[in-house]
Amino acid sequence: MKICMFTNTYLPHVGGVARSVASFAADLRTAGHRVMIIAPTFSGHDEHDKTEADIFRVPAIQQFNGSDFSVRIPSPFLVDEQMDEMDPDIIHSHHPYLLGDAALRAARRRNLPLIFTHHTLYEEYAHYISRNPENMKRFAAFLSTNYANLCDYIVAPSDSIKTLIASRGVRTPAQVIPTGVDVALFSNGNGSALRKAFNISDDTFVIGHLGRLAPEKNLDYLARAVSRAIKKHPQARFLVAGGGPSQDAIQQVFAEAEIADRLVMVGKVTGQRLVDTYHAMDLFAFASKTETQGMVLTEAMAAGVPVVALDAPGVREVVRDGKNGRLLAGDAPQDRFAAALKDILSKPRQVQPWSQEALTTARYFSREHSANRLMQLYAEAIDTRLEGNHYKTEKLDLWDKFLLACQAEWDLAAEKTESIIQAIDEDEKMVGLDE
Repeated sequence: MKICMFTNTYLPHVGGVARSVASFAADLRTAGHRVMIIAPTFSGHDEHDKTEADIFRVPAIQQFNGSDFSVRIPSPFLVDEQMDEMDPDIIHSHHPYLLGDAALRAARRRNLPLIFTHHTLYEEYAHYISRNPENMKRFAAFLSTNYANLCDYIVAPSDSIKTLIASRGVRTPAQVIPTGVDVALFSNGNGSALRKAFNISDDTFVIGHLGRLAPEKNLDYLARAVSRAIKKHPQARFLVAGGGPSQDAIQQVFAEAEIADRLVMVGKVTGQRLVDTYHAMDLFAFASKTETQGMVLTEAMAAGVPVVALDAPGVREVVRDGKNGRLLAGDAPQDRFAAALKDILSKPRQVQPWSQEALTTARYFSREHSANRLMQLYAEAIDTRLEGNHYKTEKLDLWDKFLLACQAEWDLAAEKTESIIQAIDEDEKMVGLDE
């Protein structure tokens, strides 16, 4: 198969979507398929792209609105040239907007099946683009739903997300396919070396966190809970890996608690350094409630690290309370999260059986299993098109292409208009309730 993936975030950007796209692309290529990735420019992409074939970057505004995201500048003719050269069999969109629109155009103009992975709870990122995030949240939720209904199949990273999008009105068939974890890679790390590099002794109990450091990850809650837990445990440390706008806020929490020396921030980590960072941890702490899957959780577990987390979509599928960590109620207050950590710090040996169970959990989420399921979905989507006589059995003439292009633009305009109307109607309902 020739597969073209459109994504608004890609390596070297550090984030779940970028890593998911890279992981699936690598596994598909290993299986003998060609994968072209269309992504925006990003700081440092030149060096990264030298090591990867079939990646096309479109012009983009970098660090949009103070975030670490790139926002592509429309360049339809550049994308069309790439599509004509590749002549793909299937289009896979990883976002419902920006390059997601380009993905829909590419699929419609060529009569190709369109797959959409619902990676993100988009409404939780409204603060990056609007001063009125509540209105934007409603619009984002409706936008992703309406976009999903223009696609042939949906990939839901977890059962929770499949259930959620169905409740929002997604009618397109959805399959649960989480991003797989490379169990062999993450099971082999040198935690002692990383500890030594940051002056952490081997007998220190390390609570860790890894990921993009941004407000939607509930990091103020996490930092305050961890700081309360370790304040009376001088040997405990909080090791944080990653970068982002919340980095200073985390440091401020520990400074206010007068335990700044217990916080170890190692910055962004990739490759073997990423693996070693997990192995330097005794426990992984996670408080985000905006995830669609637990990628960092399965990575931590593949390294034998149990997890303490809040119950949320994508998390409850991975963490089993009292088996491979602790799963607290989603609305648990900070002191409840801190108490769970304190209990573990006072009885650190209880994590040993959790560690073994974590390894078992990770094997269930292996990359091989997930990649095979995605390839089966692609084959089904292509076969369905063939059976319905929609697939391109011969080259389209100019008139056909014109009609398909017009239909694509109409659908995109209708999708966004409908999303705006739905958001306004919802806003009026909320005003009515307030009155």
